[in-house]
Amino acid sequence: MTSDTKHPAGLRIIAVYKAVKTVGLILIASAAFHLDREDSFRQLVQWLEHLQLTDSNDLRWSLVHLLQQMGPAKVEAVGIVALIYAAIFATEGIGLWMRKHWAEWFTVIATGSLVPVEIYECIVRFGWLKVAILVANVLIVVYLVRLALRPRGGVAVTPAAQAG
Repeated sequence: MTSDTKHPAGLRIIAVYKAVKTVGLILIASAAFHLDREDSFRQLVQWLEHLQLTDSNDLRWSLVHLLQQMGPAKVEAVGIVALIYAAIFATEGIGLWMRKHWAEWFTVIATGSLVPVEIYECIVRFGWLKVAILVANVLIVVYLVRLALRPRGGVAVTPAAQAG
């Protein structure tokens, strides 16, 4: 088994994970760009205010207050940032899917740079989903560093060949 065919399943899983994040961010950006109109923004806030969700009542009111504080103009900025992150995740995912060496390092740097922020978020506002995302991203970084550091191309030298 060559080094190129040794780890494709892991790369494919990470690429799909990045694709899911990309689609989610594109949906967030799309919603944000539709909220830049004052009427749409007011309708969303009113809808959230009247929504009856007993299990997520605190989350709903937090979202309502956050949206009211931000206003429609700042929500558009959220859409732009979401698109930038979507482009980064798409680049990572496509590069990993195609098993490009640069994508391994790009993903290590991009994902690893967010780990301190994720740790802070877990400490300040604990949530099991945040912990799961943190663990997944740390595992991705460790996996990709190991993968990126493996020997590339050429003929693999076995210990028996070195001794002879």
